[in-house]
Amino acid sequence: MKQLSERDYLRLKGVDPRLISVVERAAELSDVDFFVTEGLRTRERQAVLVAKGASQTMNSKHIVGKAVDIAAMIDGEVRWDWPLYMRIAEAFKAAAEELGVNVVWGGTWKPLSVTDVPIKAGQLSRAFPDGPHYEIKG
Repeated sequence: MKQLSERDYLRLKGVDPRLISVVERAAELSDVDFFVTEGLRTRERQAVLVAKGASQTMNSKHIVGKAVDIAAMIDGEVRWDWPLYMRIAEAFKAAAEELGVNVVWGGTWKPLSVTDVPIKAGQLSRAFPDGPHYEIKG
């Protein structure tokens, strides 16, 4: 069972405790290792990301501690292969359901809940799919 590192917890400082619980449980459930790249952001940091095209809104839930980004890690190397993020999303979905937390995955921009159809490649949002991103819905 994988657990979050001290670095992960530093990056989760200021994030909604419900989302932290989902991240912790997803780390335990996931067959793909991942680490937290970012949680709470300042408005200034968000503006930089929007200017670079790495984000499309100044209304990001990161600004209010309701979102996290993660990155897949395989053999000590950060990986951006889409299938890895689909597998991690399944762990987040299971964790969110188990804990009763309404979480949206940026890969589909849909809630991860039992009422949703399974996550499949064909369900990806056409507008800026963001596989590393998870946020509290509402």
